[in-house]
Amino acid sequence: MIVACHQPNYLPWPGFFYKMMACNAFVLMDSCQFPLGGSFINRNRIKTPPSRFLWLTVPVKRKGRSLQNINEVQIDNEIDWQRRHLGALIHFYAKAPYFNEYIDFFRALYGKKWDKLITLNLEIINFFKKLLRVDTKLYFLSGLGVEGSGSSLLVNVLRRLDADAYLSVYNSRKYIDEALFKKEGIKVRYYNFKPPVYPQLWAEFLYNLSIIDLVLNCGEKAKEIIEDCGKN
Repeated sequence: MIVACHQPNYLPWPGFFYKMMACNAFVLMDSCQFPLGGSFINRNRIKTPPSRFLWLTVPVKRKGRSLQNINEVQIDNEIDWQRRHLGALIHFYAKAPYFNEYIDFFRALYGKKWDKLITLNLEIINFFKKLLRVDTKLYFLSGLGVEGSGSSLLVNVLRRLDADAYLSVYNSRKYIDEALFKKEGIKVRYYNFKPPVYPQLWAEFLYNLSIIDLVLNCGEKAKEIIEDCGKN
């Protein structure tokens, strides 16, 4: 069984879902520390004209919480972020080919009050997982009962799931202790993901945007587009 691990991002980019497609079990690292600086766990980018991008950021409570885990992060609802995010999607994607097909999900998403960031992100991840017809099973690190850090934590996760292979993007190779995996009889598989090029609104193409941009422009074709961009 092949296992991959990733932080539970907000409005993830297409590569997040390719990684999920390419494994049998996908572990959301929810009990790892929430980064102190900017992070894709609470923000991502959409496209704006003429060929620029806009960060959609979920404000979170940080005062006195510098060492909080991802699954402990609370959203700062004193800021009207939901209206801003929905308004941005409507304003910048109203002319996208598949806007009308999916906008109701976002209206419902941003019409609900969210207290924890992990709950919001999981709602989004599950929506796109279903849309892209990904049948990979999801796990939470917090539910596996394992400890450790770095490669030792990853190895413990794979042992807990009785996996024989770990999937990671090639650029992460320098951070992985391959000898430790080999000692446990676990093979490390690397992949390269070339960000997809697809029909996009406005002028110059922008890479590495949120999955929103791909789906609103290409609909269910997004699955095939993502699959074609991964090279093991």
